[in-house]
Amino acid sequence: MLSSYDRTFFPEVAMPNYALNDHYESFIRKQLESGRYNNASEVVRAGLRMLEDFEAERERLLREEIPGRLTDLQQDPAKGIPADAVFSRLEARHRAKLAKAK
Repeated sequence: MLSSYDRTFFPEVAMPNYALNDHYESFIRKQLESGRYNNASEVVRAGLRMLEDFEAERERLLREEIPGRLTDLQQDPAKGIPADAVFSRLEARHRAKLAKAK
């Protein structure tokens, strides 16, 4: 970790600061209190690793899975789900989330 002295005399290696809202600060505190992590940096790195894994899987799906599924649907449209059914499901989910939030 760089001290303020290091940042003053070696600005090219200065790391950016990040502002977190109360929700995330509280989450980090809870993780530290659990004893699983030694400091906030470990918590943030764990979160970044998870995000990196999530994004890699998302990219893999976009690159490998979706093109094949699109080809299947183009060859046999009956394999698809009608748009009205999709929207009905989405609306039901939305209503359920709104009801839960109340």
